[in-house]
Amino acid sequence: MKVAILSGSVYGTAEEVARHAVSILKAAGFEAWHDPRATLADVQAYAPQALVAVTSTTGMGELPDNLQPLYSTLRDQLPAALRGLPGAVIALGDASYGDTFCAGGEQMRELFGELGVSEVLPMLRLDASESVTPETDAEPWLGELITALRG
Repeated sequence: MKVAILSGSVYGTAEEVARHAVSILKAAGFEAWHDPRATLADVQAYAPQALVAVTSTTGMGELPDNLQPLYSTLRDQLPAALRGLPGAVIALGDASYGDTFCAGGEQMRELFGELGVSEVLPMLRLDASESVTPETDAEPWLGELITALRG
């Protein structure tokens, strides 16, 4: 199965989680692709069979700048090729920000819903105020994702 990992990162932490996810998925026998500057054309050329978004939250609950163009294009075009694919979201945030905690991930979940991507696992919320190793903290969830995608 070909899994495309879309990521949005300000300081590189979400990108590191995405790269770690690629290595775990590959070790489990999946094809995995990640490009932090991916365009819709890049995603379509890869022809994924599953989608994973890994994103931090910035500002007042926005997506990071590197994910904004892809997010906007996906919302504008709603490509039919993604409808029905399994998908899941990893959100990074800081719980001390209250209402905007993991808001970037929530935006990606909503977009996946609009695209018709089938959520196979509840969104993973990684709290920067509690963790210094989010890529390691994501491993149990990634194990569940692998099981769900094989299902």
